[in-house]
Amino acid sequence: MVRSDARENRARILAAAREALGEDGGTSMNQIAQRAGVGPGTLYRNFPTREALVLAVYQDEVTRITGTVPDLLARMPPMEALRAWTLDLVEAMRRKHGLGEALSPGAHQAMSEQSYGPVITAITELLDAGKEDGSIRTDADPGDFLQLTGALWRAATVPEDRAPRMLALVLDGLRAQPQH
Repeated sequence: MVRSDARENRARILAAAREALGEDGGTSMNQIAQRAGVGPGTLYRNFPTREALVLAVYQDEVTRITGTVPDLLARMPPMEALRAWTLDLVEAMRRKHGLGEALSPGAHQAMSEQSYGPVITAITELLDAGKEDGSIRTDADPGDFLQLTGALWRAATVPEDRAPRMLALVLDGLRAQPQH
């Protein structure tokens, strides 16, 4: 059982780290502790290494994104929910590249392995809602969708962000075709 002040410290550290590392991947652990309003001992007790902190920030972001699916589906049609959710994922993955530049190959592997299942589950929920209402092809596969959209977070952002246009092409391919 974690005390409420310890949970709050951890949440403040994660929020400060997400913001600081998003701005500058080279931000020091001491700068993150200051930004979070905690001492270095509290930071290192929660996250003994920089890598542990970056992995936790990333995992927290994956949890946040995958947790938005029910709300999106309650507020909009499945295809629109899939579009909104995917663009949110693209932004998070773009931030991840800023976070992960100093990580070891093993940490990158851990990030991929930890996030794959929850992301596939979220995509499955979105695709299934569209299959159920007839807007998404019945043969749409979550793994295929993830692989296709993986290119989106590496898409050019200057002079304009190409990801939304590229995603529109992918989503057009997912649309259920009228039976002839």
